[in-house]
Amino acid sequence: MLTLTSLAVLFLLVPVDALRPKPNDSTYVGELIHETGFYQSLRVADAKPIVQRQSQYQLIEVHRNQYYGKILVLDGVVQLTEKDADSYNEMLTHVAMFSHPNPKRVLVIGGGDGYVLSEVLKHDSVEHVDHVDLDEEVIETCKEHFSWGSAWEDPRVRLHVADGGAFVRNADSGFYDVIIQDSSDPSTDDEDGIEIVLPSAVLYSLEHFKHLHRILKPDGILNIQAECLQIPGDLDGIISWRKQALSLGFSTARYGSVMISSYPTGQIGFLLCEKGSATSDGSDSIRDRFVRMCDSGNKTSYYHPALQKSSFVLPLWAEEKIYENSICRNRDEQASNS
Repeated sequence: MLTLTSLAVLFLLVPVDALRPKPNDSTYVGELIHETGFYQSLRVADAKPIVQRQSQYQLIEVHRNQYYGKILVLDGVVQLTEKDADSYNEMLTHVAMFSHPNPKRVLVIGGGDGYVLSEVLKHDSVEHVDHVDLDEEVIETCKEHFSWGSAWEDPRVRLHVADGGAFVRNADSGFYDVIIQDSSDPSTDDEDGIEIVLPSAVLYSLEHFKHLHRILKPDGILNIQAECLQIPGDLDGIISWRKQALSLGFSTARYGSVMISSYPTGQIGFLLCEKGSATSDGSDSIRDRFVRMCDSGNKTSYYHPALQKSSFVLPLWAEEKIYENSICRNRDEQASNS
């Protein structure tokens, strides 16, 4: 029988390097952030993925993990897991939807996995949803392998297999109440720290933002995937996109944070942009709508009304960096002037 002492000795005899997953180890799926040296991975349960297919745009894989369930992986990068996909997707959706008093027409850009779409459809006010995604094979894969895959069957949904930027350029002005952009990362860094611009960068350009603003109604809401606080290049992007939104006439642009254990650094965020000033930020009305949604069988597992405000409360260093104000200095100045 092995004692605790013998187990400890046995552990010490195993080289530490042997316990570390390698970025090219096929028993793991993960992402290396060259900018920070951070590597995060999930061990897969099977030698071969459940699905592996090459589309016109990317390598699509579905793996399985004993804790996280099925994992959608695109070009080697984890997109979502069954275990914690609720956090990011519910927040990206419901914070935007509840910020509008009566969202009827919604545009979803990206999000080919269908999770955001399925959350949008939980709102009984919704009459029409345009869903635009470039890769039909991602959609077909998720229809087959994930529990929310029936979302596209809802008669309120019109699917457009098309380029999101082109769709927005050609859309009618003042048409949508809410736009949710669930796009992939606009850029990454190589091993030498050189930025590699990715195809989705066009969805973060000034020209694209102009059209997003144009096609929203006067009280419209825009919410976009806005990367991680702890990665310097991502933080620079957050600051830039916020300034870009405000320069185009959005009245507010606020960064909200989400905890999600399967993403690098365990966190990701969204940028909520309000075109007008009269939004449904009243806690009582949001709570009533949320209860009604849940009572109709459309429950959430991460989002609840308290997060409508608390998700925007950031660490001091992030608050000061993103909004370019020094809270502590302002307080010191007020104290000295009093």
